[in-house]
Amino acid sequence: MNDKDKSRYARQIRLAKIGEKGQQKLLDSSVLIIGMGGLGSPAALYLAAAGIGKLIISDFDQVEDSNLQRQIIHKSRDIGELKAFSAKRSIAEINPDCDVEALDWQLDEEELEAYAQKADLILDCSDNFPTRFMINRVSVKTATPLVSAAAIRMEGQLASYLPGSGGPCYQCLYKEEYETTETCAMEGVLSPVVGVIGTMQALQAILLLLGETENINGKLLLFDGLNMEWQSVRVPKNPNCPVCSNQQV
Repeated sequence: MNDKDKSRYARQIRLAKIGEKGQQKLLDSSVLIIGMGGLGSPAALYLAAAGIGKLIISDFDQVEDSNLQRQIIHKSRDIGELKAFSAKRSIAEINPDCDVEALDWQLDEEELEAYAQKADLILDCSDNFPTRFMINRVSVKTATPLVSAAAIRMEGQLASYLPGSGGPCYQCLYKEEYETTETCAMEGVLSPVVGVIGTMQALQAILLLLGETENINGKLLLFDGLNMEWQSVRVPKNPNCPVCSNQQV
């Protein structure tokens, strides 16, 4: 860590749970983020601002005007551009020292696995169950911690899963028969709700990278934006889970 870093991250370094040692951990960390939409936008910006050394960001969609209501990493000037590259530019404006690798195509499972092996952590900021299930399988297979989240209407949820810890995985909570066709396009979503959840993903990611896992692993947080309430639920490990039941602990 050089003097420039010490100045830039001074407010974090002052925190007893971080200090210079913790900040160096963040600078040395790599995070894979799937989705540069409503969740990925605040998550990526805050992780870059906090000093994560490398972000691998994946999104194959283009920026549309309807995205701008909530996907704050993109600007009006970016309409029609690939989200991966629009996001990369915005991250550079926040922190040019953050190394960003932008992936502008739809990853298959083998490719996702290869990129997960390069990362210390995965953020699932996708918007559909098939992708979430695939990310979870890769997380378990590569033993890469996962922070998964979703938001719709005025509600959101997030949870972190640590493969090999004896805790649950995403599919312990959601079985494939729960797959739904509900989308933000169909149901609507209030813009600050995805901001709240995406920011919480960034916070959990930082805590995990710092080794603060005890109060996070397998805890599902449910946010009710209308009534301004949070609920916390411990997700039990499913001994018959098709993904993690044979996982070594």
